[in-house]
Amino acid sequence: MKRLLIAAGGGGDAIATAMVHAALHGPDEPALVLTYAWERLVVDPVPGPRRPADFTGTVPVGPTLRLVTPDSAPRPPAGSLLPRLAGDLRPELGLLDPYEGAEGLARQIAEAAAYCEADRVDVVDVGGDILTDGTEPTLRSPLGDALVLAACARSGLPTAVHVAGPGLDSEVPEAVLLPRLGDPLLTLTFADTRSVRAVFDWHPSEAGALLVAAARGIRGVCGTRDAPRPVTLGDAGPHVYRLSLARALEINPLARALAGSTSLADAERASERVCGFSEIARERARAARSGQETGESPGGGTASGEPRPLPERFAAWERRTAADGIAYVTTRRIAEELALSPTELAELRHHLSTASPSRHVPPLWRLSAGEG
Repeated sequence: MKRLLIAAGGGGDAIATAMVHAALHGPDEPALVLTYAWERLVVDPVPGPRRPADFTGTVPVGPTLRLVTPDSAPRPPAGSLLPRLAGDLRPELGLLDPYEGAEGLARQIAEAAAYCEADRVDVVDVGGDILTDGTEPTLRSPLGDALVLAACARSGLPTAVHVAGPGLDSEVPEAVLLPRLGDPLLTLTFADTRSVRAVFDWHPSEAGALLVAAARGIRGVCGTRDAPRPVTLGDAGPHVYRLSLARALEINPLARALAGSTSLADAERASERVCGFSEIARERARAARSGQETGESPGGGTASGEPRPLPERFAAWERRTAADGIAYVTTRRIAEELALSPTELAELRHHLSTASPSRHVPPLWRLSAGEG
């Protein structure tokens, strides 16, 4: 028998789901985590989620459900970090395919339950946009989470919904979420992060990194790459909350609207009606703009073409960023705002860790002018 869990939002939610599972049941408890291959364009340049046909080397465990293993690989031009995650996380990873809407996802969940011999499902979401009411102005990616809720309801399996790190994904503010959550189920600790901390040396998930940082006791203002404003790591950051599926559906109108969806196109239209936008359409637009120039060139110079040494470039960027009151930043923010190649990022990490070891507060980086 295995525990059956669902990482509701894709991306780095599988990492946090593995950590929450370990905190709830112990790191050695066998588990399967179902997750989307739906990652940021920095990882996967193809908009929208991937499906089994977009991978080689997946393992069938049912008519529609496939496991992702370290031997799996995305078919170009698609990209995915799930195969590498499958090698670094203890739970097995199963691929959620939303292209047949909530109806298709419900079949996959039922197949996963049969494979695991599980009679219940634990859903995990980092940040809390699974509890959106669809009106929050900072909402960016509600569709995957809402589809999971709708599919779990359609499957008929008893389901518990867990929210870890309210507000850490910068979509639904913590102050809005806390009245919807009740009392915390548990508080993640430093010990709970040990099995996943090293993943953030290479994985760009920012909400997951902030959850690990909060569990490790880091407090203060943190700048991430995609958020419109910094995230403050406070005392609620390491908390995990549990709600019933019925309560989550009551809060989330998009999930209710997706109950009868039979295609991803159906789901997109429902999101446009309820929330006023389709995140996949936004991804298509961003992908079309991906050739725009940034302030830094990948070759290590400025847009004017004048090269500068990497430590000097970082120091100038750090002064500007810290001036905004930011005490910590994610690795992804450093890499993308300085347009660093993987080699340059490794070089900068080594430089910072050697010259000023106190800067690295895994999985974040402390800015020298910041406080926290």
